[in-house]
Amino acid sequence: MKYTAEHLIKIRKEKWEELHSIEYDKRLRDAVAVEIYNNRDLLNELKNNPEKLIELVFVVVDKNQKTMPFFLNEVQQDFINTLNKAIDDFDNNVITDISLLILKGRQQGFTTLVTAYQLSSCILNKNFQGFTLADKSDNSEAIFQNKAKFPYSQIPDMLKPTEKFNNKRQLLFEKINSNWSVDTATKDVGRSRTINFFHGSECAFWKDGISTIQSALGEAFTKNCIKIYESTANGYNDYQKMWDSGVNINCFYEWWRTKEYRTMIPTKTLEQEFINNINNKSDWIWERLKWLKNDKKLEIEQLYWYYKKYESYLEKELIKQEYPCSPQEAFLLSGKNAFDTEKILARLQNIPKPLKVGYFLYEFDDTKPSGKKFSNIRWINDRNGYIKIYQLPNSPSMAKYCIGGDTAGDGSDYFTGHVLDAKTGKQVAVLKQQFDADLYTKQMYCLGIYYKQALIGIEANFDSFPIMELQRYGYSNQYVREKIDEYTGKTEKRFGFKTTVLTRPTIISRLIQIVREDIDSINDKDTLEELLTIVRNEKGRVEAPEGGHDDQMMGLSIAHHIREQVSFNEEVLTPYPNWKLDDGSTTTDDYGEEIEII
Repeated sequence: MKYTAEHLIKIRKEKWEELHSIEYDKRLRDAVAVEIYNNRDLLNELKNNPEKLIELVFVVVDKNQKTMPFFLNEVQQDFINTLNKAIDDFDNNVITDISLLILKGRQQGFTTLVTAYQLSSCILNKNFQGFTLADKSDNSEAIFQNKAKFPYSQIPDMLKPTEKFNNKRQLLFEKINSNWSVDTATKDVGRSRTINFFHGSECAFWKDGISTIQSALGEAFTKNCIKIYESTANGYNDYQKMWDSGVNINCFYEWWRTKEYRTMIPTKTLEQEFINNINNKSDWIWERLKWLKNDKKLEIEQLYWYYKKYESYLEKELIKQEYPCSPQEAFLLSGKNAFDTEKILARLQNIPKPLKVGYFLYEFDDTKPSGKKFSNIRWINDRNGYIKIYQLPNSPSMAKYCIGGDTAGDGSDYFTGHVLDAKTGKQVAVLKQQFDADLYTKQMYCLGIYYKQALIGIEANFDSFPIMELQRYGYSNQYVREKIDEYTGKTEKRFGFKTTVLTRPTIISRLIQIVREDIDSINDKDTLEELLTIVRNEKGRVEAPEGGHDDQMMGLSIAHHIREQVSFNEEVLTPYPNWKLDDGSTTTDDYGEEIEII
């Protein structure tokens, strides 16, 4: 009878559960090695799925320093499934690059897993070239000794190619031209290598940064190279930028998915007291535990484990980084965040999906007079579009709107626009895009018309072109500020919002209050995630961290500031009925895809 890997793994698990004997497990591993040696189908199965060799013959030292069989836990198996799908998608030309990011809590076993996976691949395949980089020398040595050399030493000799260890922290199989090595991340590491499997361990803590290391590696990665970057978060740095880029396959694993993270409460009396505190106390930790209990349905032993871990930290904020409950929380800059992170994180769990995503198309004739340059304005649904609509402009029919805009400039990369229901302050639409100022202005014009000739207030500091163009187009409802002429002393009217040392902290303080007291008015995920990155610097100035952005914050702050200039005494414009949709249908519940310019 020829055995499959699944059948043999099942036998190993059953025997371990029954006997818990590492001596018996060694005899079983030796028998499995004989089967692999003689069963060509089994060997080919393992070549295609190296993780199965791990569960057949690898051992691991657990947190209690006991040697036991290496069976994949829940999060490890989840990651392997993701990795296998990525490999299949690459082979089938669905994706062009295999790059995975693992964002995790402490000691969830990913470095151990990826190291074992590379060793399996190295043993099973010719010409395998694996490479691991750790954040510091001590960790490089620990990976080599504890997660590679010892587990390899326990593999049955029958499965070991002729190997050679040397002082370069390397396992080399010369006859099959396969090797794996581990090194410390420095700016010159990895040059002149060929790498078809790369593992960056705790890469958020690399001293020289991920971008520097990637530059040093240069052309080392083969076209089909599997790249795995795993780390706990370390604030807003290269790893966070990679996570937000959308280029990689992001894998986040909550701490509670690791089954070892639970602690029994010693007595029933203490347990009841603990539950009462969760239900009745309002300090941060008890609110967090209440959320984990009621929303995430965690068991009491998990909650107590988290509480004891929190209590053990002198710097309590570290719990968010070391054992995050969401990706956004993991990247928080401890103690520096300007906005109420708990409110934002809770809102991110319940934000609505946009009703529509897309942009406006239009016909534009600059030879026509002001007010008649645009015609045939229509909305185009596009999942990759840069305008997200959360509430339609005629729902409710008496609503009025304002739009705050921030232009690209002074290090800002994006043009933004936030549409608010002027009465309630609810965020009903968002524009965010990198494009030229004239294209931004035309989209803002269409957005303003779409939302009943909304009041538009665009930041005037770095690029007044959009403000002047809106005036030239004949858009009659722009925000007006008062400016004192320094020569005459007279008060003059000017379009647009001017950011100064006085107005900037004022509008941001208002937004900080809105986040704290009315977080449900913000619907947009990108906006909320940007607010999580905003910090107070050493001088107390609220700003984006180095390399970050504040485009969304400023646009939303301006939108809330100009709300006070919206008049509710004017006659409300009549909604346009039966507008055409992309699919040719019509609706009276939506301005739809075609706007008649009056």
